[in-house]
Amino acid sequence: MKVWLDGKLVDKADAAINVYDHGLLYGDGVFEGIRVYNGTIFECDAHVDRLFDGARAIRLEIPLTKAETVQAMRDTIEANKLVDGYIRLVVTRGVGMLGLSPFKCTCPQVFVIADSIQLYPAELYENGLSVIVSSTVRNHPNALNPRIKSLNYLNNILAKIEAVDAGVQEAVMLNPQGLVAEATGDNIFIVTGGELITPPLAAGTLAGITRAVVMRLAREAGIELRQTNISRYDLYTADECFLTGTAAEVIPVTTIDGRTIGTGKPGPISRQLIQAFRDYIKRNT
Repeated sequence: MKVWLDGKLVDKADAAINVYDHGLLYGDGVFEGIRVYNGTIFECDAHVDRLFDGARAIRLEIPLTKAETVQAMRDTIEANKLVDGYIRLVVTRGVGMLGLSPFKCTCPQVFVIADSIQLYPAELYENGLSVIVSSTVRNHPNALNPRIKSLNYLNNILAKIEAVDAGVQEAVMLNPQGLVAEATGDNIFIVTGGELITPPLAAGTLAGITRAVVMRLAREAGIELRQTNISRYDLYTADECFLTGTAAEVIPVTTIDGRTIGTGKPGPISRQLIQAFRDYIKRNT
């Protein structure tokens, strides 16, 4: 396997990061997880735009243009003969000194990994996912805005550990106000009375690329859609629930904290949007 590392394709075993890199020392950097379908980088422009926006938000200057970034991903896909899989695009602050100051770092480092991925078993897309509501609160947007996909995912990891300890695959995270933000790696939607509802970005939600596609597909299908705050009560009493994300795609949720959602099976709107998303992939790759 080849990894694109600062302009060169190197063997996986040789793709090394300096221990003084602030991405390693402090989680100082940004990343994107991107799907590849049929050799095509899915929603490429949206992902690259979000990467550059996140970098700008933390005052990190990416040493490539957007076009060069896209080419680096394409070179990595080609080198690994990847047809269907996953890209991890990472930009670190670069090598610096011990101490927080980013201004002592020499040059940001960029690397691209292209590999296969399967987040959930196929049967869960048919039968639904079991999740919990985590006691780990989502970072306050004024501390670290969740719209920035930074290299520091410890907040999400702690919630994920809680899910695994509870014997389920995923956890829903609440914001500091006690309202639903998102899952540890995915955005969340519920269906109540035929209306599709998802938390607004102000709730501490990542501006997910798959989320945006699903919202667009819902509007095109004439499904009533609203972005508004969701409480734990709203989760428990929803008719349907599903998650969206690059790796997860669109996956239904049928139990939350041991409570059955709706009929206990993926609902009609969830199934409709799962199929609509799959059709969208076929049309655009």
